[in-house]
Amino acid sequence: MRNIKVTLAYDGTNYFGFQEQRGTRYQTIQEVLEDRLSRLAKKEIRIIGAGRTDSGVHARGQVINFDPGDWTIPAERVAYALNSLLPEDIVALESVEVPPSFHARFSALAKSYRYTIYNGKLKDPFLRLYSYHIPFPLDIEAMREGAGCLPGRHDFSAFRALGTPVKTTVRTLYEARVSRQGDLIYIDLRGDGFLYHMARMIAGTLIRVGKGRIPPQEVADILESRDSLRGGPTAPARGLCLERVEYGEC
Repeated sequence: MRNIKVTLAYDGTNYFGFQEQRGTRYQTIQEVLEDRLSRLAKKEIRIIGAGRTDSGVHARGQVINFDPGDWTIPAERVAYALNSLLPEDIVALESVEVPPSFHARFSALAKSYRYTIYNGKLKDPFLRLYSYHIPFPLDIEAMREGAGCLPGRHDFSAFRALGTPVKTTVRTLYEARVSRQGDLIYIDLRGDGFLYHMARMIAGTLIRVGKGRIPPQEVADILESRDSLRGGPTAPARGLCLERVEYGEC
């Protein structure tokens, strides 16, 4: 069995998330990739994705893997071949052959997400699809203080949208950092895994802190409560991007 790993970037605006929704009219990233790979291989190809990004969420470093069967194209040429058929809002950045044991999701050691807030007074037409516009000043120091409560191994039930069953709601968040560059505020999260809507609910909670709706120290209380009615609200999808998926040696 051969196993090919492909790193991807995509604009999620026109897609209903990464994961397939077969039998519906909703187009997803997975379905587009499988369709194009199947055309190239002249056989059905099914892929495994590292993260199931939601509808409207973007990626700069999504990872997939698949078994090409007897497809003879060299692994390093797969990205070039795939790009010849992909729409302009999806790009294969790199392709390599990896051991059969590699699994894009289960082999991942860490994932990094960035949430972008545009904090300028006026709307920016060039940022409207890739950031959440908040036109009045946010207290970034308070947001940083609130974010400082999050790193560590915790039950993140308070930052989980109900609806997707999981074996455990315990995750390790290695980093939760808030920074500012001009009118852009970034919330960077790095962890061993993320629950459904977790990154967007953390962003929504820190935005409440920045607006002065809750004090920074309440973020720790929300985390401790494990009550999803206290976390959030869920920030809009357009501000979120899967930046990177980390692996050990493949």
